[in-house]
Amino acid sequence: MSLSELRLPVIQAPLFLLSGPEMVIASCRAGIVGSFPSPNARTPEILEDWLIEITSALKGTSRAAPWAINLVMHRSNPRRHADLELAVKYQAPLVITALGSPEEAVEAVHGYGGKIYADVNSVEFARRAAATGVDGLALICAGAGGHTGQISPFAFVEEVRQFFDGEIILSGAVSNGRAIYAAEVLGANYVYMGTRFIPSHECLAADDYKQMVVDASAGDIVTSDSVTGVKANWLKNSLLNAGYDLKNMPPAGDINFLEAAGDVKRWRDIWAAGQAVGSITQQQSIKDIVDQLEQEYLSVKGVES
Repeated sequence: MSLSELRLPVIQAPLFLLSGPEMVIASCRAGIVGSFPSPNARTPEILEDWLIEITSALKGTSRAAPWAINLVMHRSNPRRHADLELAVKYQAPLVITALGSPEEAVEAVHGYGGKIYADVNSVEFARRAAATGVDGLALICAGAGGHTGQISPFAFVEEVRQFFDGEIILSGAVSNGRAIYAAEVLGANYVYMGTRFIPSHECLAADDYKQMVVDASAGDIVTSDSVTGVKANWLKNSLLNAGYDLKNMPPAGDINFLEAAGDVKRWRDIWAAGQAVGSITQQQSIKDIVDQLEQEYLSVKGVES
């Protein structure tokens, strides 16, 4: 199955420490793109094991959607070149770069016929990434979980479309079929869904994390750069449980991917989520989530068409 043949124009967003092979395989089998950040595999050797597991599970499955690997290209990530080499070795259908320029990866991915997208959270970054020759841009808009953006999707898509005619993934509080359709109307080709899949059975999140997402509403999301040095959206109760004073959050530190990724306890105790948590009401399998999304999406298309 190619990207143009997806059951829904949805990419299960790469979730730091939460996306693993089981999640990717289940998403692809459900007809949407499954993805994971390469640092979720703690070593390059484990990453290769994961890539073998994913490619073996999906091999010969004509109805499975393509999978994607998310490479952190920030200069503080010493694994970025080794992870790229493995993405090339296993010919990842889609490579998504984040927290750095995609320039180092474009030629290598295009060399085997893969597609490469870049996460961007500003118009300036979008222009710079587009100039490297990427196939698409993932616009991280206001409301997205984890490392978030500050621009409304209405403004972001419109401005990027003035200079970029490639494919666009829209991210930011997308959690149901109506939002998928709305993103298409805005001019996006696909959407990222991250928070929607945290309470899935296949997600690596702790049960308490999954239930906190189910129980939360938009008012329970706090935007702060105190944790990683980059603005991100966090579940309020997880910050409180970790001892943070929401009225006196510490100043932002320097961005250091290696230190942040290595501090598993911090990421285990402080949990990210997007502003669309209020529409999530239960823990489900990925198959059931995608079935529900499809029903919602087709229903609204029927009303509007």
